[in-house]
Amino acid sequence: MDRRHFLTLTAGAAAALPFAASAATNYAPGLVKEHLAKGDTVFLDFKTSWCTTCAAQERVINALKSNNPAYEEKIVFINVDWDQYSKSELSKELRIPRRSTLVALKGDQELGRLVAQTSRKQIKALMDAALNA
Repeated sequence: MDRRHFLTLTAGAAAALPFAASAATNYAPGLVKEHLAKGDTVFLDFKTSWCTTCAAQERVINALKSNNPAYEEKIVFINVDWDQYSKSELSKELRIPRRSTLVALKGDQELGRLVAQTSRKQIKALMDAALNA
């Protein structure tokens, strides 16, 4: 392997490391209820691949997770594909109005939600509410 290929491969691998730790679980029917029944705190991110607001939220969430490992340790992060699950039982039960909605849950309580907000301060406050639940 020549030096150029080696440097390209190692740079790509190093760039991917921060994202590996901040990966969320993808939603499947029943997953949220399963985690809530176990007593987990759940952070739902209703998003699409094409939504720029969703992408901005994701960048903030990933930055906050990388700065505070306790988020990943104590909160179950679940991505819900809005294109696939906008009419699902979960979306109806939680009355999710649109993509780019973030919701924190614990037990049968909603700890808070943000709709189309990308402010680091507001997203951190929601994640902190989930962390301290």
